[in-house]
Amino acid sequence: MKKFYLLLVSAMVLFTACHDDDTTEIYRVIPVSVQLDYPSTADIASKENVSVQVTSSSGVVYTELTNADGVAAFELPLGLYEIMATDRKTEAGKSKVYTGSLISFPVTDQESITATLSLLESEMSQIIIKELYSGGCLANDGVTKYQYDKYVVLYNNSDEPAQLQNVCIAMVLPYNATVNNGDVVNGSLFYEGEGWVPAGLGYFYFQNSTILQPREQLVVVINNANDNTATYTNSVDLGKSEYYVAYAPEAYTNVSYHPAPSANIPTSQYLSGNRYGTGNAWTLSVTSPAFFLFAPEGTTPEAFYADADNINGYNGSTTQLRKKVPMNWVIDAVEVFAYGASNNVKRFPATIDAGSVAMTNYQGYTIYRNVDKEATEAIADNTGRLVYSYSLGTVDQNGTTDPSGIDAEASVRNGAKIVYLDTNNSSNDFHQRAISSLK
Repeated sequence: MKKFYLLLVSAMVLFTACHDDDTTEIYRVIPVSVQLDYPSTADIASKENVSVQVTSSSGVVYTELTNADGVAAFELPLGLYEIMATDRKTEAGKSKVYTGSLISFPVTDQESITATLSLLESEMSQIIIKELYSGGCLANDGVTKYQYDKYVVLYNNSDEPAQLQNVCIAMVLPYNATVNNGDVVNGSLFYEGEGWVPAGLGYFYFQNSTILQPREQLVVVINNANDNTATYTNSVDLGKSEYYVAYAPEAYTNVSYHPAPSANIPTSQYLSGNRYGTGNAWTLSVTSPAFFLFAPEGTTPEAFYADADNINGYNGSTTQLRKKVPMNWVIDAVEVFAYGASNNVKRFPATIDAGSVAMTNYQGYTIYRNVDKEATEAIADNTGRLVYSYSLGTVDQNGTTDPSGIDAEASVRNGAKIVYLDTNNSSNDFHQRAISSLK
């Protein structure tokens, strides 16, 4: 989910009145300096080489790069212009975007003009949760339930490469949304006011440098990194060589959840894992997980694990332990509710995830992110490559579907690049998909 920090957008424009002789002025060019004004809270290492675009009222486009002071210099004819700039800074799996625009900016007859372009700062995730499969499926007899086939698909939803090293996968304790949640005090989650979210039982993290290229995905197998379809045809083959796996047998010894991964998967693609409290398996809920990604800032996953000051016992327990993950470390999250239950309770504060998506378990369904229709259609190379009439939602099974109508997987096979919706609200951003995208 993305977290926005809205700042006032203002423009300071210095200009004087036009010369009376309009017939000569239209041939003049005026030096115009565009000064980028970043938010005072922004830590900007470089303001150089940011592209600033100026468009005349007749559609002529001028583009210049900023210097070290964040100034772009133009020579513009008299007239009205739109000035726009976008700068993106990325670090630790997050992307901060600075954007600003001036509309109907006048270039008038004077020696020079300076325009101050104030920028709006938004912080969004490069890395998002594209798909979460944790609800299990039915065995071949149509009655027996199978639940040891869980995975998450991570996606780089930006135009820049993303570094995954030290990115952690975690889940909130309590595991299910339908329990009598002791974290709710006077109608609110007590830890929201303290600025953290609870990572229950343990967490896994990427220990090696792993680059996820723009608009590409990476599969992390959470449980049973093998070809599950060999026994359960409704399940998924999770033993492919390109997959990563959350596997730490020294911490999690339950082989029902954590059997040895397929020999197809190199050990370099194993995520490290830490465990605290009781339990011998990382048991992501099959009914209603609250799943999230985080990246430690100013420390490492190992040091965060070793720090005894950030531990919390659920309801005062000495065995149901949780790590207090600062909310500003959270990269992305999805809150899943049990379909049809009347007692679902949110575990993420609204600043992390303002909504929820319902799931029916043991049907092989997945939680899949919706397509950002406008942004995806705006990519020029996608023309003629997008596939519409998406039909894999579960509306007919009392579920949901992608309102964009775009079949993301079919479009990717057709050569398209997908931008997924990210509004910090799982009610808007996700739907229940009838079939795993990996099948």
